[in-house]
Order: sequence, then C-alpha cells, then structure tokens
Amino acid sequence: MVLPFIGNAVSLVRNPTRFWESQSALAKTSNLGISANYIFGKFIVFLRSSDLSHKVFANVRPDAFHLVGHPFGKKLFGEHNIIYMFGQDHKDLRRRISPNFTPKALSTYISIQQHIILKHLIRWQRLSSESSNDEPISLRFLCRDMNLETSQTVFVGPYLSSESRERFKSDYNSFNVGLMKLPLDFPGSAFREAKMGVKRLVQMLSVCAEESWKKMKDGHDPSCLIDFWMQDILREAEAEAAGVTAPHISSTEIGGHLFDFLFAAQDASTSSLQWAVALLDSHPAVLAEVRREVAEIWSPESNTPITAEQLREMKYTEAVAREVLRIRAPATLVPHIAGEDFPLTETYTIPKGTIVFPSVYDSSFQGFVEPDKFDPERFLEERREDRVHKKNFLVFGAGPHQCVGQRYAVNHLVLFIVMFTSLLDFKRHRTKDCDDIIYVPTICPKDSCKVFLSQRCTSYPTLL
Repeated sequence: MVLPFIGNAVSLVRNPTRFWESQSALAKTSNLGISANYIFGKFIVFLRSSDLSHKVFANVRPDAFHLVGHPFGKKLFGEHNIIYMFGQDHKDLRRRISPNFTPKALSTYISIQQHIILKHLIRWQRLSSESSNDEPISLRFLCRDMNLETSQTVFVGPYLSSESRERFKSDYNSFNVGLMKLPLDFPGSAFREAKMGVKRLVQMLSVCAEESWKKMKDGHDPSCLIDFWMQDILREAEAEAAGVTAPHISSTEIGGHLFDFLFAAQDASTSSLQWAVALLDSHPAVLAEVRREVAEIWSPESNTPITAEQLREMKYTEAVAREVLRIRAPATLVPHIAGEDFPLTETYTIPKGTIVFPSVYDSSFQGFVEPDKFDPERFLEERREDRVHKKNFLVFGAGPHQCVGQRYAVNHLVLFIVMFTSLLDFKRHRTKDCDDIIYVPTICPKDSCKVFLSQRCTSYPTLL
C-alpha cells in the first residue's frame, strides 16, 4: 500500500535492503536501466546504468544535479558542507584540502592508524578469549569504535580531550541513528537529536581548528590533518599579506568540512572492515596469499611500525582491499537532487526536484570479468580491470565530487587487513543468512560479522 505524501517511505525505513533490491530489479527490466518510486512527497529515480550514473556525477552544478549525500542531508549536515558546493568555490576548497593528503601527510596518518588498530585488535582478542560459553564476538560496533578513535586522532589529534572524545562519540552515534529514521523534526525525535548532534560536532571541530591555527602559527610540526590544513591556510595568509588574493574560510566552515571528512570516512570504513574479515574467512587461498606477501615485507615480531614504503610494496593486499570495496561498495547509493529539469536520455527528462540515486553497488557488477566472484587478482597489473572497467568502479564516486581522501581510505583498509591477518587467527561464526546485506546506513553483514579470535603472532608489537 502506498500512502498519500508518505509514499513508500515506510517500506524504505522498515527494510531498506528489500526496498533497494526491488528498485534494482525493476531497473534491470527497464530499457534505460532506471526505476522510479515516491517517498515523502519526493519523486525518486534509481539508476542502475553506469553511463547514466556518470552523467549525473559529471553534471553537479546549480542548473543540473545537486549532491545531497542523504535524501534529507541538508537538514542533517547543515549548510557548511563540501558536498553542497559548486563551481569555482568547490574547486578552490578542494585545492586547499589537497595538502591534507600529500605523501608526507599520509605517512603521518599511517603511523597514527596502525597504533590505534593495534590497540583495538589486542582488545578484541582479549574480549574473544574472555567470552563466556565460547560465544563469538560481533565486529560491527568494535570496528565502529576503532574507526571513530582513528578519525578523531587523525583529523584533530591532540585537540580533543578524553571528555570531548566521549561527547563526540555520543553525538556521532545520535547522528547515525537519525540517518535511518523518518525525517520527523520535532523535539525528542531521533531526527532532531541527529541534527543537534551534528551542530555540536561542528562546533567542537571548529574549536579544534582554532587551536591548531595557534599551534601552527607558533611553528610546531603538524601531527594531524587539521595541522596540515592550518599550515596551508597560514601560507595563504602570508601570501595575501604580500598582495596575493586568497579565499577566506571561517573556523565554523572548517568544522563543517571536517565533519564531512568524518562522515565520509567513518561509516564506509566500518562497513569495509567487516566485509574484509567475512570475505577473507570464506576465501582461505586469498587469506594465505595475503599472509605470505605480508610476511615477506613486515613482521609483528620486528616491533617496528609499517612504513608508507612497505605499504606500497603490498600489491596483492591492496588488490584484496580494492576487491572488497568493489564487491561490497559500502555506500551503495549517492543521492542527488535535480535542480532543474534535466534530459537524462533522448527519451527521458528528470523532473526538477527529483531525488536521483546512482547505484555504485550495481555498477560494481557490470563489465568486470565474473563480477560475482571475489577475485583480487583483477586489480593486479597483469589484468588491470580497474582501468579497463574504470567507469564501473565508482566506490569513490566520479566527476568534480570524487572522494578527495580515497588514498587515505585505501591505506586504512590495507593496514587493517595486514595487521588483522598477521596478529590474529580468526574463524567466522557462520549461520544461515549471516552474509546477507543490511543497511546501517552503509551495508554490513546481517550478523554484524561474528567471529572467534585468538593470538597468531608470537608477541604483539609495540611499534616503537
């Protein structure tokens, strides 16, 4: 039954997996590769075709498509967010962000990432060994907490106190809950709590930016992402003093953009870490090859951190990470709103106000050789399927809004795979439908990836 105004919103909220699977199935029967529906007064169009998805990604501008990140994203994320920017302002901001992801900056982050991963893996193993009645542990929330600490430390490092980190965690969890609820904006509703949580998070991050500015102005070396950003802004200020015009940006705007980084990194990574464990468990030959490659380059018993150079040498392990991202694209859909009527094809025009959902997930199963098969070798130099079928590998988007932090995201997944498989032995607690997909809001295994863990290495590294 479709209710007036509400449309199919109830079925979307109750079972998003079934809702989007039905949209995909309908699109498959269409000559155009699209399907349509109606939720909360909004006409929606689902795009299965990679070519049509690229057309949307390439036309993000005021008179075409507006990236929204979530059907009701602007209400949640606020105005100061990179995903709502267009044209020169957007180009200028991306240029200013780029120093945050240079090889030097990424090397700094790699050191932070592996220390936090190590701490959490040791804790997970102890939780598993202390589990009563030999019960498995669920990785979903453990991955989420590890990723949140990683994001906090990489992005704003020393500028968050222990108390602030706990408030941060609480507010981000409220935001996550609100993402999956109906957009009923009244006091006490999950949606309102999510909005207020985002507001507090942006304020917290803007204060971190101000503290970083002072520290970088005093000549300290950068230790986190916001420091690299503030260094670049200081250079712009010096250039402006010399007569070179530079765009201005407030600490509140920076806080909003930092929240955008957090949202992009946090939930997608939590999804990918779980699928990496699930897929490696079900593909023992791939797991064995990962362990063989890693052992030739790095050992936990060396008590040394993994360097950026060593990470680059792990070609097969990176191929595994990319195949995880392909076969289980964490953010399956990238919603846009049509700002004006837009001729999507020669025979179909998207009406103004329509929410358009390019399906990254569906694209991942087009073009590639045996796309349903988990086959990391497709990403190795010999086959180069990521280049041959580049238009179908959309996990980081395409066009002007393609993910600026994709190297950071891949590094994090590779580091996790390296350390998880080297430090721990693991066995999945397999049950019926455990690998079915659920939306939370990124996709995760239905059982939250339940595993048994034990120590594999002789001793845990200290990474001195």
